[in-house]
Amino acid sequence: MKPAKFEYLRPATIEDALQYLADYGEDAKIISGGQSLIPVLNMRLSTPKYLIDVSRIKELNYIKKDGSVIAIGALTRHYEVEESELISRYCPLLIEGMKNVGHPQIRSRGTIGGSIAHADPSAELPCILSALRGEIVIIGPEGERTVPTDEFFLTYLLTTLEPTELVKEIRFPIINENFGSAFIEMTRRHGDFALVEVAAVVGLDEKGYFSSVQLAVGGAGPTPIVLDDIEDFLIGKEPTEHVITEAVGSIEDYLDPEGDLHSSVEYRVHLATILTKRALQTAINRVPKGMMA
Repeated sequence: MKPAKFEYLRPATIEDALQYLADYGEDAKIISGGQSLIPVLNMRLSTPKYLIDVSRIKELNYIKKDGSVIAIGALTRHYEVEESELISRYCPLLIEGMKNVGHPQIRSRGTIGGSIAHADPSAELPCILSALRGEIVIIGPEGERTVPTDEFFLTYLLTTLEPTELVKEIRFPIINENFGSAFIEMTRRHGDFALVEVAAVVGLDEKGYFSSVQLAVGGAGPTPIVLDDIEDFLIGKEPTEHVITEAVGSIEDYLDPEGDLHSSVEYRVHLATILTKRALQTAINRVPKGMMA
């Protein structure tokens, strides 16, 4: 199929893009890389009267360190994150996740802001950003506002973005160099959306016990799910197989998966259990030896 007729607009600045949004509101759609939106338009699941292409707004393409935080502009492409030395040094978890995003052709066009705004609960970036306790910077006619992930993602493909607003950047704390991290997902084929995915960040104290745990699951509910009760349970405990199994044993209480053609509810819960254990163990194994704190 082909998309319904629309008027194509291509602003060169954030101000121009916001003016278009103010003028056309809910009749307009933002397109950046187009990897998510173009299929939706082709299937006529969305029929905007105006398509606002923001890909020329160079001021939204950057990766930078801002104190103890990494900031990534909304128009930064997936491959730029994947190849970034800064990200490799300060957030290897994100590098690991980016390698699972579609195929190289997708990563060469898809953007960070597009993935976040599309809000697919099986996408890698929303899950990772949730585990990192990241934030989304939004810009609109009233200026900028910063929203944590648990407030930004509302349900399937729905966020707190207003029709007159843009995603400007994502921000997340640098992963402590003494910590280990891991991203694991299960797909039917490489490049497919995940059936379930898990992001984990782990710190150990001088005794080798959990001092910090950050866990998020994607694909098991309408939004990424932060497993904060399981995190709290693990703090101060020895990272043995028994302890991890006990912690993950209650995971079903926090999930809200749906069954579909690719997976039943029961299978998604099973995957979440297995992958969370595996992600935790992998992250533990990646904690630098002799650098526990």
